[in-house]
Amino acid sequence: MARAKRKIVIVNDKMQKNYRYELTAPMGRKFAPGFKPQLTPRQMLRLGVFGGKYMTDCRDEFPKEWFKNAKLSPEKHDKKLNYFGVDASQPLSEWRRKGWIYPDDPRGWFQWYCRYYMGRRIEEEDRRQIKRWKMIRRHIAQIKLNCKKGDLNCRKRQRQALLHWAYDSRKI
Repeated sequence: MARAKRKIVIVNDKMQKNYRYELTAPMGRKFAPGFKPQLTPRQMLRLGVFGGKYMTDCRDEFPKEWFKNAKLSPEKHDKKLNYFGVDASQPLSEWRRKGWIYPDDPRGWFQWYCRYYMGRRIEEEDRRQIKRWKMIRRHIAQIKLNCKKGDLNCRKRQRQALLHWAYDSRKI
Protein backbone atom coordinates (compact mmCIF):
# COMPACT_ATOMS: atom_id res chain seq x y z
CA MET A 1 0.00 0.00 0.00
CA ALA A 2 1.38 3.42 -0.93
CA ARG A 3 1.89 5.99 1.80
CA ALA A 4 0.06 9.28 1.51
CA LYS A 5 2.30 12.14 0.52
CA ARG A 6 2.91 14.45 3.45
CA LYS A 7 2.49 18.14 2.87
CA ILE A 8 5.19 20.70 3.66
CA VAL A 9 3.99 24.19 4.60
CA ILE A 10 6.34 27.11 3.94
CA VAL A 11 5.70 30.26 5.94
CA ASN A 12 6.71 33.76 4.89
CA ASP A 13 5.01 36.43 6.97
CA LYS A 14 6.03 39.35 9.17
CA MET A 15 7.30 37.10 11.96
CA GLN A 16 8.77 34.14 10.07
CA LYS A 17 10.70 33.80 6.84
CA ASN A 18 11.15 30.44 5.14
CA TYR A 19 9.87 28.54 8.17
CA ARG A 20 8.84 25.04 7.12
CA TYR A 21 6.79 22.38 8.80
CA GLU A 22 5.29 19.07 7.82
CA LEU A 23 1.66 18.07 8.23
CA THR A 24 1.69 14.53 9.59
CA ALA A 25 -1.89 14.17 10.89
CA PRO A 26 -5.23 14.75 9.18
CA MET A 27 -6.65 18.24 9.69
CA GLY A 28 -8.75 18.48 12.85
CA ARG A 29 -8.13 14.85 13.81
CA LYS A 30 -5.81 12.58 15.73
CA PHE A 31 -5.37 14.95 18.64
CA ALA A 32 -3.47 13.87 21.74
CA PRO A 33 -5.56 12.06 24.39
CA GLY A 34 -7.25 14.57 26.68
CA PHE A 35 -6.92 17.46 24.21
CA LYS A 36 -10.47 18.25 23.18
CA PRO A 37 -10.82 21.91 22.24
CA GLN A 38 -14.45 23.00 21.99
CA LEU A 39 -13.80 25.40 19.10
CA THR A 40 -11.89 25.16 15.85
CA PRO A 41 -9.58 27.97 14.72
CA ARG A 42 -12.20 28.96 12.13
CA GLN A 43 -14.91 29.21 14.78
CA MET A 44 -12.65 31.25 17.03
CA LEU A 45 -11.83 33.72 14.25
CA ARG A 46 -15.52 34.09 13.36
CA LEU A 47 -16.52 34.68 16.98
CA GLY A 48 -13.79 37.29 17.54
CA VAL A 49 -10.50 36.72 19.33
CA PHE A 50 -7.34 38.71 20.08
CA GLY A 51 -8.90 42.01 19.03
CA GLY A 52 -8.90 40.84 15.41
CA LYS A 53 -5.19 41.55 15.03
CA TYR A 54 -3.72 38.11 15.47
CA MET A 55 -3.92 36.53 12.01
CA THR A 56 -3.89 39.48 9.62
CA ASP A 57 -0.54 38.88 7.88
CA CYS A 58 -0.43 35.08 7.76
CA ARG A 59 -3.58 34.07 5.90
CA ASP A 60 -1.66 32.27 3.17
CA GLU A 61 -0.59 29.61 5.66
CA PHE A 62 -4.10 28.51 6.58
CA PRO A 63 -7.28 27.46 4.73
CA LYS A 64 -9.12 30.37 3.09
CA GLU A 65 -12.41 29.28 4.67
CA TRP A 66 -11.00 30.03 8.13
CA PHE A 67 -11.07 33.71 7.20
CA LYS A 68 -14.55 33.85 5.70
CA ASN A 69 -16.53 36.07 8.10
CA ALA A 70 -13.54 36.27 10.47
CA LYS A 71 -13.40 39.37 12.65
CA LEU A 72 -10.03 40.87 11.74
CA SER A 73 -8.41 44.26 12.18
CA PRO A 74 -5.26 44.66 10.06
CA GLU A 75 -4.42 48.08 11.52
CA LYS A 76 -4.61 47.57 15.28
CA HIS A 77 -6.01 45.48 18.12
CA ASP A 78 -9.70 46.35 18.50
CA LYS A 79 -11.36 44.89 21.59
CA LYS A 80 -14.79 45.59 20.05
CA LEU A 81 -14.08 42.73 17.62
CA ASN A 82 -13.75 40.27 20.49
CA TYR A 83 -16.90 38.23 21.06
CA PHE A 84 -17.34 39.63 24.56
CA GLY A 85 -16.16 43.14 23.58
CA VAL A 86 -13.42 43.25 26.21
CA ASP A 87 -9.66 43.01 26.16
CA ALA A 88 -8.47 39.72 27.63
CA SER A 89 -4.97 39.65 26.15
CA GLN A 90 -1.50 40.48 27.31
CA PRO A 91 0.99 41.97 24.84
CA LEU A 92 3.36 39.63 23.02
CA SER A 93 6.27 41.21 24.92
CA GLU A 94 4.74 39.90 28.17
CA TRP A 95 4.32 36.40 26.69
CA ARG A 96 8.01 36.46 25.73
CA ARG A 97 9.04 37.73 29.18
CA LYS A 98 7.18 34.85 30.83
CA GLY A 99 8.78 32.27 28.53
CA TRP A 100 5.49 31.22 26.96
CA ILE A 101 6.73 31.56 23.36
CA TYR A 102 8.17 28.58 21.53
CA PRO A 103 10.58 29.67 18.76
CA ASP A 104 8.67 27.81 16.02
CA ASP A 105 5.45 29.64 16.99
CA PRO A 106 6.44 33.27 17.65
CA ARG A 107 2.79 34.37 17.94
CA GLY A 108 2.07 32.02 20.83
CA TRP A 109 -0.55 29.46 21.75
CA PHE A 110 -3.13 30.22 19.06
CA GLN A 111 -0.53 29.92 16.31
CA TRP A 112 0.54 26.59 17.81
CA TYR A 113 -3.13 25.48 17.95
CA CYS A 114 -3.77 26.47 14.32
CA ARG A 115 -0.73 24.53 13.17
CA TYR A 116 -1.60 21.57 15.39
CA TYR A 117 -5.15 21.62 14.03
CA MET A 118 -3.72 21.63 10.49
CA GLY A 119 -1.74 18.47 11.31
CA ARG A 120 1.70 19.58 12.48
CA ARG A 121 3.04 17.57 15.41
CA ILE A 122 6.04 18.45 17.59
CA GLU A 123 5.89 15.96 20.46
CA GLU A 124 7.52 17.91 23.29
CA GLU A 125 5.98 21.27 22.35
CA ASP A 126 2.56 19.69 21.85
CA ARG A 127 2.74 18.27 25.39
CA ARG A 128 3.73 21.68 26.81
CA GLN A 129 0.97 23.57 25.01
CA ILE A 130 -1.70 21.01 25.85
CA LYS A 131 -0.66 21.23 29.51
CA ARG A 132 -1.08 25.04 29.34
CA TRP A 133 -4.50 24.58 27.65
CA LYS A 134 -5.64 22.28 30.46
CA MET A 135 -4.56 24.82 33.10
CA ILE A 136 -6.93 27.44 31.68
CA ARG A 137 -9.88 25.28 32.77
CA ARG A 138 -9.68 26.89 36.21
CA HIS A 139 -11.53 29.87 34.70
CA ILE A 140 -14.49 27.63 33.90
CA ALA A 141 -14.85 26.83 37.59
CA GLN A 142 -14.81 30.55 38.46
CA ILE A 143 -17.59 31.27 35.95
CA LYS A 144 -19.69 28.36 37.23
CA LEU A 145 -19.16 29.48 40.82
CA ASN A 146 -19.91 33.19 40.27
CA CYS A 147 -22.33 33.42 37.34
CA LYS A 148 -25.88 32.32 36.62
CA LYS A 149 -26.05 29.72 33.85
CA GLY A 150 -26.17 31.46 30.47
CA ASP A 151 -25.36 34.96 31.82
CA LEU A 152 -22.85 36.01 29.16
CA ASN A 153 -22.41 39.43 30.79
CA CYS A 154 -20.94 37.86 33.90
CA ARG A 155 -17.13 37.67 33.95
CA LYS A 156 -16.74 38.75 30.34
CA ARG A 157 -12.96 39.03 30.58
CA GLN A 158 -12.62 35.45 31.82
CA ARG A 159 -15.05 34.28 29.15
CA GLN A 160 -13.03 36.01 26.44
CA ALA A 161 -9.81 34.50 27.80
CA LEU A 162 -11.41 31.05 27.63
CA LEU A 163 -12.43 31.75 24.04
CA HIS A 164 -8.79 32.55 23.24
CA TRP A 165 -7.99 29.01 24.39
CA ALA A 166 -10.75 27.27 22.35
CA TYR A 167 -13.13 26.85 25.28
CA ASP A 168 -16.73 27.89 24.58
CA SER A 169 -18.01 29.61 27.73
CA ARG A 170 -21.31 30.39 26.02
CA LYS A 171 -22.33 26.87 27.07
CA ILE A 172 -21.64 27.45 30.79
